[in-house]
Amino acid sequence: MNQSDNLLTEIKNRNYKAIARAISLVENNSEIGYQLLNQLKINYNIPVIGFTGPPGAGKSSLVNALLKKLSALGQKIAVIAVDPTSPFNFGSLLGDRIRLSEHFNDENIFIRSLATRGALGGLTEKIIEVTDLLRSANFDYIIIETVGVGQSEVEIAGLADTTVVVLVPEAGDEVQTMKAGLMEIADIFVVNKADRADADRFVKNLELLVHEKPASGWQIPVIKTIAIKNEGIDDLILNIKKHFSSNNINDRKNLLMTEKAMRLIMSHKTKHIDRIQLLNDIKKEMKNNYFNLYQFVLKKVSEL
Repeated sequence: MNQSDNLLTEIKNRNYKAIARAISLVENNSEIGYQLLNQLKINYNIPVIGFTGPPGAGKSSLVNALLKKLSALGQKIAVIAVDPTSPFNFGSLLGDRIRLSEHFNDENIFIRSLATRGALGGLTEKIIEVTDLLRSANFDYIIIETVGVGQSEVEIAGLADTTVVVLVPEAGDEVQTMKAGLMEIADIFVVNKADRADADRFVKNLELLVHEKPASGWQIPVIKTIAIKNEGIDDLILNIKKHFSSNNINDRKNLLMTEKAMRLIMSHKTKHIDRIQLLNDIKKEMKNNYFNLYQFVLKKVSEL
């Protein structure tokens, strides 16, 4: 049995150390990581729940409360916390120990922080592969908490089975400017910190926006929560289960997978290219005042 086979067995048994090592191998584009991905038995019956929304909405507090409730029910949960990237070492700026520290020793919960590493859409380049790894490990739920960059964060809607958009009452003035993006990606709206002023009015405005959306077989709920008091969490879990069981077709997932397939195909086609040699060739050609990048590329392509 080779190393990838051993890892695969440990992943199926939900060995957290093996899962963490497998994620690192995949993130670092190692050969063992590639072998592992090719052998995965991916269970698409495991719900993937994405939490997104603007900074300060209380996503981490909400995820904390959700984890506490699900763990108490004996559920096994994997959490991917997608964090901003340090410009110095390309690692995660925040980190799981800070944001989700109270669950760090909970045997029902696996937590991993991933850095965006400059990826667009608020996610990270290897998010699909990491999610597939976790879907092979017999968890009951997979939760993805994003960096929360607002309207531009649309990849999560393609990756997650259920996308939860978290807002606070103070976001009322921003809703009109975010309307198109929010209505495009939200499966569930959560108004967190609902004990604040104007919460009820904000909820009613969101409900009006929801009713404006063309019928899609799923009526988007607007849920009030106070995460730090664990209020509204049962209602949120109930609606997550309802949405997952509604068999709502997510065309965005097909588009995301197509884009990912294109990236993987390009990666395989270009993996034999020597980047150092390419750099040296470009340095040499750049000495020519009439250097044309596009002609240079066409010449390289013809040589492949």
